[in-house]
Amino acid sequence: MAFHYLGAVHDTAKTGVGIVSMGVMRPDLTMHNIIPVVMAGVLSIYGLIVAVIIKGSIDPPNGNAPKYGSYTGFAHLAAGLCCGLSGLAAGMAIGEVGDAGVCVRWGCTA
Repeated sequence: MAFHYLGAVHDTAKTGVGIVSMGVMRPDLTMHNIIPVVMAGVLSIYGLIVAVIIKGSIDPPNGNAPKYGSYTGFAHLAAGLCCGLSGLAAGMAIGEVGDAGVCVRWGCTA
């Protein structure tokens, strides 16, 4: 989940800087460029969903027989890393595209 949240934080920060800059120059266009910030929240929800699915498949041990073996543990680790790292990459990409889109929308030169 941490990787998802890092991607969402990067997305929100990068796009937020562009939205705040645009809000100074063109306040009428501020709400038109809120989609990348909403997408950051969606990325965080995906991470939470995967965490809940993984947690739901873990059963407490029954006596001396453990129900959570190495194979299941590594499968859950792989699922979490796959989902988390893809969320991190998506958050970084959405942040860059959102910042560039905001910049193009209000006509900045940088």
